Amino acid sequence: MNIVRHIPNTITSMNLLCGVFATVFALSGKLQTAAVLIFAGALFDFCDGFAARALKAYSAIGKELDSLADLITFGLAPASMYSTFVKFQLTGDYGRPLVTLSGLQTFWVALPFVLVVFSALRLAKFNIDTRQTENFLGLTTTATGIFTASLLYMAVDYPDFFGWFRPSLVVLAVMIFSVLLVSEVPMFSLKIKHFTWQGNENRFILVGVAIVSVIFLQVGGIAVTILAYILFSLIKHIFAR
Repeated sequence: MNIVRHIPNTITSMNLLCGVFATVFALSGKLQTAAVLIFAGALFDFCDGFAARALKAYSAIGKELDSLADLITFGLAPASMYSTFVKFQLTGDYGRPLVTLSGLQTFWVALPFVLVVFSALRLAKFNIDTRQTENFLGLTTTATGIFTASLLYMAVDYPDFFGWFRPSLVVLAVMIFSVLLVSEVPMFSLKIKHFTWQGNENRFILVGVAIVSVIFLQVGGIAVTILAYILFSLIKHIFAR
């Protein structure tokens, strides 16, 4: 039995576990714990692909497992974080049971789960789209999940500053990211195959933005980096027409 070929799928399974636990903690009101687990899931998501390439251990089941793991870690878990944050904004209590909410409040709390549907559509589209072998069309679920984790981690740390982030704006953000997930906007892949400048200009610039942002904004710098990535891709797409 070749154990090596199972290493990438084992790493992917760790991503999935991170997503499951992140969802549990998010729905329990522990948003920062959920955010850390999403970050860990993103690390495993990067490592499974790296391991598959390094070990030449590609498999059809690995591709499908990766998509299922991403749906939970970067679709369901972030949606759960948004939902719990909306509940906090409505009631002032992260852990308040859903049964105590009014009908309108329950509606607002449920709306963020639209993100799960569009995450599933994005992953299904990616699996059959031969145009996305090198770069992406639309925002990845990983970027969406990392942005959410970073943003809401900071929202817990600085509740007064994030007081403006009302339920209507949360839902608007969810809708915008949902559209980006299934859009046709070209977005460059962050996978670096070599370390020379030529061919990696966009990637190295984004890494520089990430380092500077994290130094000055800590975890919030991750969200700033994702926004920079989205804006750069949108501007490049508009002017490339």
